[in-house]
Amino acid sequence: MGDDSEWMKLPIDQKCEHKVWKARLNGYEEALKLFQRIEDEKSPEWGKYLGLIKKFVTESNAVAQLKGLEAALAYIENAHVAGKTTAEVVSGVVTKVFNQPKARAKELGTDICLMYIEIEKAEVVQDELLKGLDNKNPKIVVACIETLRKALSEFGSKIVTLKPVVKVLPKQFESREKAVRDEAKLLAIEIYKWIRDALRPPLQNINSVQLKELEEEWVKLPSSPPKQSRFLRSQQDLKAKFEQHQAQGEQSEGEDEVETAAAVDPYELLEAVEVLSKMPKDFYEKIEAKKWQERKEALEAVDALTKNPKLENGDYGDLVRALKKVVGKDANVMLVSMAAKCLAGLASGLRKKFGTYAGQVVPTILEKFKEKKPQVVQALQEAIDAIFLTTTLQNLSEDILGVMDNKNPSIKQQASLFLARSFRHCTQATLPKSILKPFCAALIKQVNDSAPEVRDAAFEALGTAMKVVGEKAVNPFLADLDKLKLDKIKECADKVELPGGRKGGGGGGGSVGDKKPATKAPPPAEAPPKSSAPPKKTQTAAASKPSAGPPKKGKPLSAAGGKTKKTSDSKEVTESELSAEVCEDLAAGVLPASCLQQLDSANWKERLASMEEFQRAVETMDKAVMPCQALVRMLAKKPGWKETNFQVMQMKLHIVALIAQRGQFSKTSASMVLDGLVDKIGDVKCGSNAKEGLTAIGEACSLPWTAEQVVSTAFSQKNPKNQAETLNWLANAMKEFGFAGINVKAFINNVKTALGATNPAVRTSAISLLGVMYLYMGAPLRMFFEDEKPALLSQIDAEFEKMQGQSPPAPIRSIKKAAVEEEGDEAEEQDEDGRGHDIMDLLPRTDISDKITSDLVSKIGDKNWKIRKEGLDETASIVSEAKFITVNLGELPLALKGRLSDSNKILVQQTLTILQQLATAMGPGLKQHVKALGIPVITVLGDSKPNVRAAAMTTLQSWVEQTGMKEWLEGEDLSEELKRENPFLRQEVLGWLAEKLPTMRTVPGDLMLCIPQLYACLEDRNGDVRKKAQDALPTFMMHLGYDKMNKATGKLKPASKDQVVAMLEKARAVMPAKPAAPAVKAGGGKGPAEPSRSASASRSQPASDDVDIKTEAKKVRGGVAAKKPPSPPEEPIPPPPSKDKDNNTSKKPPSKGKAAAGSQQGAAAKKPPAKGPKDDEDKSGPIFILIPNAKEQRIKEEKQLKILKWNFITPRDEYVEQLKTQMSTCFAKWLQDELFHFDFQRHVKAIGVMIERLESESEATISCLDLILKWFTLRFFDTNTTVLMKVLEYLKLLFAMLNRENYHLTEYEANSFVPYLILKVGESKDVVRKDVRAILTMLCKVYPASKVFPFLMDGTKSKNSKQRAECLEELGCLIEGYGMNVCQPTPAKSLKEIAVHIGDRDTSVRNAALNTVVAVYNVCGDQVYKLIGNLSEKDMSMLEERIKRSAKKTPAAPAAKQSVPERSQREHPTNPNATFLRKPAQEDPNKLNQARQNTQHSESSHPSIPKEFQLDLDMIEMDQSRVCELPDLVQHKLDELLEPIMIPEPKIRSVSPHFDDLHNSTASTINFVISQVASGDINTSIQALAQIDEVLRQEDKAEVMSGHIDQFLIATFMQLRLIYSTHMADDRLDKKDIIKLYSCIIGNMLSLFSMESLAREASMGVLKDLMHGLITLMLDGRVEDIEEGQQLIRSVNLLVIRVLEKSDQTNMISQLLASEDSLVTTAGPPMSSELVMKCLWRMIRFLPETINSINLDRILLDVHNFMKVFPKEKLKQLKSDVPHRTLKTLLHTLCKLTGAKILDHLSMIENRNESELEAHLRRVIKHSGNLSGLKSDRGNEKIGLRTDRMSKAKVSDILSEIFKKIGSKENTKEGLTELYEYKQKYSDADLEPFLKNTSQFFQSYVERGLRMIESEREGKARIQTSAVIPQHGVDSSLSSNEELKPAVYYERLKILRQRQGLENTSRQRPPISSLLTSKPSVASSTDMLHSKLSQLKESRELYQQEHNAHSHSPTHAHTRSASPAANLDDLKKRLERIKSNRQ
Repeated sequence: MGDDSEWMKLPIDQKCEHKVWKARLNGYEEALKLFQRIEDEKSPEWGKYLGLIKKFVTESNAVAQLKGLEAALAYIENAHVAGKTTAEVVSGVVTKVFNQPKARAKELGTDICLMYIEIEKAEVVQDELLKGLDNKNPKIVVACIETLRKALSEFGSKIVTLKPVVKVLPKQFESREKAVRDEAKLLAIEIYKWIRDALRPPLQNINSVQLKELEEEWVKLPSSPPKQSRFLRSQQDLKAKFEQHQAQGEQSEGEDEVETAAAVDPYELLEAVEVLSKMPKDFYEKIEAKKWQERKEALEAVDALTKNPKLENGDYGDLVRALKKVVGKDANVMLVSMAAKCLAGLASGLRKKFGTYAGQVVPTILEKFKEKKPQVVQALQEAIDAIFLTTTLQNLSEDILGVMDNKNPSIKQQASLFLARSFRHCTQATLPKSILKPFCAALIKQVNDSAPEVRDAAFEALGTAMKVVGEKAVNPFLADLDKLKLDKIKECADKVELPGGRKGGGGGGGSVGDKKPATKAPPPAEAPPKSSAPPKKTQTAAASKPSAGPPKKGKPLSAAGGKTKKTSDSKEVTESELSAEVCEDLAAGVLPASCLQQLDSANWKERLASMEEFQRAVETMDKAVMPCQALVRMLAKKPGWKETNFQVMQMKLHIVALIAQRGQFSKTSASMVLDGLVDKIGDVKCGSNAKEGLTAIGEACSLPWTAEQVVSTAFSQKNPKNQAETLNWLANAMKEFGFAGINVKAFINNVKTALGATNPAVRTSAISLLGVMYLYMGAPLRMFFEDEKPALLSQIDAEFEKMQGQSPPAPIRSIKKAAVEEEGDEAEEQDEDGRGHDIMDLLPRTDISDKITSDLVSKIGDKNWKIRKEGLDETASIVSEAKFITVNLGELPLALKGRLSDSNKILVQQTLTILQQLATAMGPGLKQHVKALGIPVITVLGDSKPNVRAAAMTTLQSWVEQTGMKEWLEGEDLSEELKRENPFLRQEVLGWLAEKLPTMRTVPGDLMLCIPQLYACLEDRNGDVRKKAQDALPTFMMHLGYDKMNKATGKLKPASKDQVVAMLEKARAVMPAKPAAPAVKAGGGKGPAEPSRSASASRSQPASDDVDIKTEAKKVRGGVAAKKPPSPPEEPIPPPPSKDKDNNTSKKPPSKGKAAAGSQQGAAAKKPPAKGPKDDEDKSGPIFILIPNAKEQRIKEEKQLKILKWNFITPRDEYVEQLKTQMSTCFAKWLQDELFHFDFQRHVKAIGVMIERLESESEATISCLDLILKWFTLRFFDTNTTVLMKVLEYLKLLFAMLNRENYHLTEYEANSFVPYLILKVGESKDVVRKDVRAILTMLCKVYPASKVFPFLMDGTKSKNSKQRAECLEELGCLIEGYGMNVCQPTPAKSLKEIAVHIGDRDTSVRNAALNTVVAVYNVCGDQVYKLIGNLSEKDMSMLEERIKRSAKKTPAAPAAKQSVPERSQREHPTNPNATFLRKPAQEDPNKLNQARQNTQHSESSHPSIPKEFQLDLDMIEMDQSRVCELPDLVQHKLDELLEPIMIPEPKIRSVSPHFDDLHNSTASTINFVISQVASGDINTSIQALAQIDEVLRQEDKAEVMSGHIDQFLIATFMQLRLIYSTHMADDRLDKKDIIKLYSCIIGNMLSLFSMESLAREASMGVLKDLMHGLITLMLDGRVEDIEEGQQLIRSVNLLVIRVLEKSDQTNMISQLLASEDSLVTTAGPPMSSELVMKCLWRMIRFLPETINSINLDRILLDVHNFMKVFPKEKLKQLKSDVPHRTLKTLLHTLCKLTGAKILDHLSMIENRNESELEAHLRRVIKHSGNLSGLKSDRGNEKIGLRTDRMSKAKVSDILSEIFKKIGSKENTKEGLTELYEYKQKYSDADLEPFLKNTSQFFQSYVERGLRMIESEREGKARIQTSAVIPQHGVDSSLSSNEELKPAVYYERLKILRQRQGLENTSRQRPPISSLLTSKPSVASSTDMLHSKLSQLKESRELYQQEHNAHSHSPTHAHTRSASPAANLDDLKKRLERIKSNRQ
């Protein structure tokens, strides 16, 4: 032993490494205790063991190893640093634990692995387990597979990565060991649950038998997806949700994140196969071979390779080109379809990586659709469908549209069908209007095609589009179609089924089209957008607009708020040219005759007069009848445009303008006058009138058309003046009309002519026109003039320079006819990166693909660099000649891509220059080349030469300008680039991302793929890379959110993780805000937007969700707008002169309709981003908006889990976003911006404003209270003290205000606020703690203290010791202030938890816990020791010491104390009762609660009960361990009190096992309350009922009532009788009181009968009387007359049903039979009898479920008794045949359910021969032939006919059964009873053979037992007929046990008493508790009343004696049990009274 003592002294960590195994074992044990004790997961103690944990696991001694594993598990679970040990420990577990023979060791090993997964180390664990699969020891392999299976089953497939597991699974199926194969099979089944059929491909090659077995198992699996059942530490919110769903037992909805992992894509699980290297070496020669067989061989080889489902990425360019050539050019159709198959295989194997090649192949496939052969067409379809999935519709749109007007119908048909199939894969988001519009236009043409197959295909495509995006979005494009065709499209739409059962945007719901709320009145919607222009213009515009355009033509406005639908040219006024005569006639019809005559007069004055008349006529003419063409023809009449008099000419020109403005002016009319107008445009006097005319025609016939005509006319003349003025007019017109639709190309040639003109005025005009065009087009315009002379170019550049930075003016004229709808649309589609694309689209583009010959491509790829250079030079010249090019580049992209990696750097740079050229020339179409050419440019950024890198960066920037960023971030390409460990590339790319990301509003999800690389860059060896990565970090975070990025660190090594997490924290602080949606900047006319955009804004904006200019629609959409599109305000708002005013007007919503108010608040309050410093006045409106019921709606949404529950450890982004969205509807916009600003100063400012407005906006504050509190919880997570102090200041004022307003917090508000407030109790700064405590105190005034209590209890579990201490202190204060009933759920539970902290390490926590327990001691004295449970000696001694000290400080004043507590509690502003009463009011304001609230008042009104004996309701409410001690009002010494009642302890124990754990005082308290229930005073009764209800309604306390049920029911129906006979007849009583009493009774009964365990305790006699009482009440006519009577009767009805369902079914049926018996005998009221029958019928309905629990013997005995009283003849004489029918049905049902066995249950019937019943049963059985279970019918007959004599065998069976029971300890009493009954029945039975082998003692025991039963039965004088003696047939042992329990104990007690010589002749009553537990089977309740009433009386006396006991000597104890004789007389008298009442 000596050496033992040496290691005993060592510290734990050294013991664990000791060489002696015992020392290690001891070390592990102590370590385990230590680990469980350390509460702070970051304690330095953990660090000591970091290196040792592996040794714990790999311990060589098996015994010690088990302890070591337990300790390791505790370590991993609790230590913060445990994650660092994962790899070594799991590897140790695999090698040293999984091979152990002990199951426990393996189990612990598995637990350790799973615990590591829980602490976020899943990947490491998985790697180690997979390594373990290669171990040679099969045991280890089995254990590894099993652990993997468990991990998957518990954590789910999101956490356990299945790919590596599936990869090694097939190998396990080949194992020689059966155990491994079996385990692998189980794992395969588990994996299948999660990923379903995705598992099939990887397991295809395993043994077919095994596969078949698996298939069989898989079929058996449930189809519902499995759920994750164990959660990571970071998933605690999911865990809470999961548990909540478990508790509710409901299926969680699909919206839950807890839902199963998203379906796994089989593709992901496959291994990529590298095929390029496996291709035949001579493939490229063979594929070009002349013989088709050789080509076929080549294709077959490739086909076999492309069948691999997943291919390794590589350069497939050459292969794709070769296959494309075969598809396009090969004459052999078989080869075409093979090549198409190969392409399909490549596309599906490479997926997104094939996208690069898609653009090259698709045009060829589409062209090839001209082929008719079905197999070719099918192969091509498969290929193009597979290719579509690798790219986007947008990228293919050009190619598809290109073939839509092909001459070949097959091509058109297949293109449409391809579109239809493609649309199915789209969603509303991926099929925006910009893409849909051109497709719809092309398809509409095809709908009218001559070929039926083309038409059908077009219908299908349009139908699919309609299904996907909804009718609303497609309809605008279908306006031209007639109804038949529209119906056909809709029909197709209905047939379409989208993949994955998606519902389309059907019916427009949620479709893209929804962005346009149907605004009915355009003027108000359109006025605001103009507010940017100077006011005058705005007025005119607003005025001119409504008057213009389609509305005049009677066309209805489209839904798009004042925007006209486009119907190609249908709206344009077209007319044929009329002959001169027709024109004369038409003119004569509308013009005065004199006017026409004088038109061509020679006298100019007459002509002038004629013109004046003409003008008047035109001004007064109606638009509809104005013959425009005729009128202008009249004006052109000789002298026409050659008029020499300038006055007449001016008038003429003016009239043309008038006609154009007022009439339906067509292009035909226009072309008649344009020549004349252009001719006069240069005229000094008439020029301005000519321009006015041209402008009017521009409005009538669209500017693009007019301008084209005018310019070509002007330049066909030679007059330089006219040319110059025409250009000037055009420049001005462009500004007025906007640039939309103008054919730039057409002007450019004329402008070039003008620039070369000799006349300087023409040149100047041309240059200024270019200046205006530059405003709209920007830099691309210059490209048209690059080859002009330098002098001219410099002039042009100077003009452009002037325009630089200006933004184009907003258009003020709209085009009247088939208006600018296109450009209106463009604006809606403008993406943030699509700036100016509409202009680019106007440019005429050249297709250069035919110039990219194969010759050129081979040059570019030549081996000789000089030839390569030549090729590049040629390419450059082709691009620069073409100026603007289409998207189609043929094979150029691949050729150029090769040059980017050229070894010759000069060529690389030249290629980059060409790419820049391409970017400018191609414009936005460049997007589809990003993958093929853009990404390789990024690769060049890794070049070692700085000049090459610079060139690459310039190229990259020029590309991004055209394409926007989105395409670059989609897919894996960018992350693949970052994977290259090239420092140059990394720093360039990260720098570029850091610059670009902040400008984006949204990013593709694929950005997440770059995160691992970004983290790698943060730790790169190169300092520059690290710096750039740090700079980029915040920009990534602004899009992805901190949480996602933080989660991604889980995959890093521990050392890296800590570093990266620290950087993330820093980045979080400087994270930029996302940019707002691009506002159409208005003020001052500065801004980048081109006017076409502003022009369209004026139309499109009202169509978006906002009523306001700002395009911040996107922001608002989450708020109001999303819920209801703003209806335009009722009256048009005049265009506001200034922004601020605009803001203020919009901030007074309550006057307008609610919708308008909401929308203005949501939209108009969004402040315009422009306009210098913010003015203060814009903040004058209310800061909170009071929206009725909004809070209720939010509560409802949270309950339905539509939104996230406010429950988190740290607030994640989605919570903040959700709160923002919720706030946007009811917080002022500026306030919300401040509240969510990243600068804390703004927060302080905002809280300041909230403090100022707290009083003035108290009502609105309360309506938004939940949101305000939620926002403050977010601030609790900030580290800034300034904000925190301000927050606390506000909260104090807020709670004071709520208290003044008498507001009570709802559960929802408290749950989302209080827990977070409690976090701050543990703040290190004293000031903060003090404030938080003050707020908690105030909180209790607006929220019940009893509900604050549990929150504080949770706070005591915190790891922060300050928080624990403060929470404990606060608990103490609550208990002091509010008494014990604040302790929830029960005082005992709470105090046990509090007492745990007495042993805390932290002194302050220990003290706080002690103080709290002392506070409890002050309230309830020594009782406290019982409540706190077992404490260690040390803790107990500390507590006792503290209690002693506290007692010294507060000397008790007993006399005063008795009255003080009572008084102070009444006065206390929130006394316990008040908090108590506050609860029901919120939860369930039913009658019972009203009654409960009355308890307080009725207490004082009852002097009949002395104060001490009143019941303290709160005490009953506590749990069993301390149920009901004495009321708290008088401080008694409890110990003394409890002594007397304890009659010798063992005896009590033996009598009443049920009460072992209760104290007897409980029973007496409950007896006392029950006795009050039957009180004659209504208030007393209500009070007692309320107290009992309080107990019954809480399941954990309801147990207390067990054993008192009969007694309580008797009291209840006595009260029912009392009401029926006395109260109802008493007119002095208020009927409302009676109804209240009834309600209490029914409420109590409902509570009682909803608990089956209690309900079953009701015995038959009691049930009979209860049902009688209830039925009487239902039939009481007086009740119906009271106003609430009907409701009451309905409740009784419900109660009766509940009683029937829940009571003991045997008792219930027996009592119903007995009731019917008595009713029919006494000829009771017919209705009663009917109701009893109804009850019986209902019971019969239940029989199939309940038959097994029913005691058939007893029921049959009751039926027998009934039939005895009522033989069949007598029954038939009754008026009603119902009783007879009911009885028959009952017996028939019993026979049906039990068959012939029913005859065995007649054992309780004395003389079976006489019984009508037996005969009846036999008849029924025979009739139904249901003799199941017995062999032969004949045999049955014989058995059935047996008389009382039973066969010998049967007798001996029965008797041996009975003696077995007597011999067994448990059933001895039952056996004796059965033996007694057997002897009674068969008096000649011979017991001798059974007794002779037994001992003398046993024989005398049996005889004595039988004697006692006999004396007992004779002693109980019973009314024989209805006696139900508990005699049980052999079958019914189940119920017999239950029935006999009390009696057994009673008998035992008797025997014991005899032995002790206590048995006395006057049967002395056993202690009350035993009587209470017993369930005497009383024949009728009258007997029961005798016994129960005496008990009640006695219990009341006991109660009183007990209270006097402390003043008397304790000798009372013995005399107490005998009850005084006087009382019995008294009881008998009362019984007589009751009986007389009943009659």
